[in-house]
Amino acid sequence: MFSGLRPLAFVLIAAALAPIAAPSVHAQGAQIDFGGMQQDTSLPVEVTADQLSVDQANGSATFSGNVLVGQGEMRLSAAEVQVEYTEGGGGIERLHATGGVTLANATDAAEAQEAVYTIASGEVVMTGNVLLTQGPNAISGQRLVINLTTGSGVMEGRVQTVFQPGASRN
Repeated sequence: MFSGLRPLAFVLIAAALAPIAAPSVHAQGAQIDFGGMQQDTSLPVEVTADQLSVDQANGSATFSGNVLVGQGEMRLSAAEVQVEYTEGGGGIERLHATGGVTLANATDAAEAQEAVYTIASGEVVMTGNVLLTQGPNAISGQRLVINLTTGSGVMEGRVQTVFQPGASRN
């Protein structure tokens, strides 16, 4: 991915060239600004898919095939999304997306193998070969935790990044 550069050397060079607004990279993880991913988690959640199956016994519904979830300006797409309802079925507790998951809005996008979105807390946990792009900048790792309420996040698990020198986020 980095054309022969050792990852640590690349990160050090990239960090030196990066603008101050870029995410900071640490050995344990990277603190990331998700101001563009800030979301009103009380907005309605709309789901579109090729198929829906409902399990009354455990209170879940599974959408499959070209699943698209929308909430405000946020979009999540995946091969399958399991919806877990709150006790009593009055609302959605969490969404568990698998199979080529993409979470995006107008300025930021993240891809992973799976994601769990807990509606009440506004937390999205993406795992498995996570790639985040923010404008011309990219950062990857194994686990990304985003707080949609505050617009902040942390990337963990052998974090690697590419910054475009002098680039600014829109």
